[in-house]
Amino acid sequence: MLKKIIKWLFLLSTFILIPVWAFAEGGATGPSIGSIRIEFILFGLTLIGVALFHKQTFWVAIIGLSSIILYKLIFISGYPFAEHFFGDNSIISQLADKGMRQGEWGIIINLLGLLLGFAVLAKVFEESGVPDILPKYLPNDWKGPFVLLIFVFILSSFLDNIAAAMIGGTIALIVFKNKVHIGYIAAIVAASNAGGCGSVVGDTTTTMMWIDGVAAFNVLHAYVAAFAALFIIAWFASRQQDKFQRITADAKPGAKVDWGRLFIVLLILAGAIVSNIYYDMPALGVWIAILIGATFRKLPWGEISGSIKGTIFLLCLVTSASFMPIETLPDASWMSAFIL
Repeated sequence: MLKKIIKWLFLLSTFILIPVWAFAEGGATGPSIGSIRIEFILFGLTLIGVALFHKQTFWVAIIGLSSIILYKLIFISGYPFAEHFFGDNSIISQLADKGMRQGEWGIIINLLGLLLGFAVLAKVFEESGVPDILPKYLPNDWKGPFVLLIFVFILSSFLDNIAAAMIGGTIALIVFKNKVHIGYIAAIVAASNAGGCGSVVGDTTTTMMWIDGVAAFNVLHAYVAAFAALFIIAWFASRQQDKFQRITADAKPGAKVDWGRLFIVLLILAGAIVSNIYYDMPALGVWIAILIGATFRKLPWGEISGSIKGTIFLLCLVTSASFMPIETLPDASWMSAFIL
């Protein structure tokens, strides 16, 4: 199967790259087909490969990133890879008063720490006993999964959407007895993304805007669209999940809260928020909190090794996206937002 994936991706990449010399519009900025830069086409092929070969997404992401880097090396002479990853902090740039590029290394390292740390967080939350007693407080019909999506939305307003989605998914697996409809999984992801769009501490993008000087209230109005999207998605997904597998009506027999583990969960969340505000490095606060928690509770370190493959997959996609020449995209408009 893997050989077939590599073969098809190679053929698709070759189909795109070979005619570039003949048909592309060259220049210092890199060749393009019409007005579309080749990088966007390669990234699009990578995403299509992820969708088509969903059992081999790890290798698809690696092949996609490799093809984009290879393309940059071959077709864009002197592409500044070192500056792209590590930034431009030269004295000349400072004297010239140019906007210095900070590089992608900070985002990549931060994302790496968050993904691995949140894997531990999700398992600690599962072991805290809260998901076991949560059915006691959720409605028994379709309103149960509806309320759970609202909970994920609220959680994501002050926590990274990846962590909110992982916690919501963990609860869903328990209350629906491991029978979660793929539509409801998509709704959890959508709710976690929507919850952070109007908060400067709930999403990496809005946090970066905040650090760059955008006032917190300037992104708050994004919740108008987010609330509308949440209720539309939650309405259909909750009913779909209720027909597929009804929520567990009663709490697990003998279930009780491990307050020590719950404290670790809250400590990790607080560490992420504080470290994000003061150091622009939420992963630092996450791991400090995890190490503190390890002094009085045994933590599930095995979750780290289990999440490495998925983490590398996401890092490959993020790194691939960082190579996209976004300066060549059309100006922002309602149409471009709708297409995205």
